[in-house]
Amino acid sequence: MPPVNLLLKPASSACNLACRYCFYKDVSASRSQAFEGMLSRQHLEAAIRSGLSYADGCCSFTFQGGEPTLAGLPFYKETIRLQKQYARSGVQIQNAIQTNGYLLDDAWAEFLGEHRFLVGLSLDGPAELHDKNRLDNQGRGTFQRVMHTVQLLKKYHVSFNILCVVTGRNARAAERIYNFYRRQGFGWLQFIPCIEPPEQCCRIPGLHLSAKDYGIFLTRIFDLWYQDLQHGKYISIRHLDNWLAILLGGSPEACNMSGHCSVQFVVEGDGGVYPCDFYAYDEWRLGTVGEEALEQLLQCEKAAHFVKASHTLPEQCAACRWLLLCRNGCRRDREILPDGRPGLNRFCEAYLYFFSQKHRQLKDAVRLLLHIRSAQRNTDSALPSRMHDYLFTAETSNTV
Repeated sequence: MPPVNLLLKPASSACNLACRYCFYKDVSASRSQAFEGMLSRQHLEAAIRSGLSYADGCCSFTFQGGEPTLAGLPFYKETIRLQKQYARSGVQIQNAIQTNGYLLDDAWAEFLGEHRFLVGLSLDGPAELHDKNRLDNQGRGTFQRVMHTVQLLKKYHVSFNILCVVTGRNARAAERIYNFYRRQGFGWLQFIPCIEPPEQCCRIPGLHLSAKDYGIFLTRIFDLWYQDLQHGKYISIRHLDNWLAILLGGSPEACNMSGHCSVQFVVEGDGGVYPCDFYAYDEWRLGTVGEEALEQLLQCEKAAHFVKASHTLPEQCAACRWLLLCRNGCRRDREILPDGRPGLNRFCEAYLYFFSQKHRQLKDAVRLLLHIRSAQRNTDSALPSRMHDYLFTAETSNTV
């Protein structure tokens, strides 16, 4: 039995914001029923029971949306109760929630801190950038509300990461965004390239992210990050963490950087199980949580077909010197070939530009990290504990 991660959508596609680039609104609109309802206690219990009975070592539950806090705080208190009821010796339970932060108050923050939830908080940089796309249902910016949530999370010692969607406008403001996060003391960042819904392509000013702009963004963010590293300050940036882990001889923890899909056990509001958040379409529904065991869902023909399709490797990739690091990226970022198979990553030009410019400095960063690891034998860790555990679990390879 493997470690297991379930991604639960307790409020389905319901959300209290109207972000201009929301991908899940587009996904749900393509289903026969866009809103699948709020996740019932019955299906919540089935998901927890199934996950904990199947998992080995660790079972993680990630709550996402829409906006998962719309399910209400009592829903999550019941989650903790059920997890304690079905807990198994030797299986660690982890919880995470990705939120816009709009509903969080003291009661929420205290609960998240007490039960050690890892929070992914959406914040697209300073106000003038964040409020361009992250709007409430009345069209108003949400920056001030999110920054209030930041203070609550800090007050109750909640671990949180910052999630930033990289639009065309944001890509041209890499330094402003990075420096804003740095001033706020944010040490855990994730940058997500924007792929706008087809009907919005080029319609909303500043939304479209070209491969050229994304390549420049990756390069500038790296320069700022590397400058901090050279001065002894490590800021975790998820895509850099994964590239460094690969160069250290390990495997990427981010599925979008592994080069192929896996089944993620996405549980929608009606209990339907899908292989991936980006592919929660009717044709990819694997079954219903609790009606089939997770092992059965994992081994079904539809799941096998989903994973197999992601293994297609374009000829350009097979001959590319950066394949070890790039791996053609996430399947949802790949162009669709005439026969329906996923083809070349639409940000290929960006990755080619970045690796050709920064590969030597990436390797130098690995050497700096190895030096830190060596020094840690006699001194306190220079890296935050989460980052130390992640980067240094694998032995060094001879790829550097």
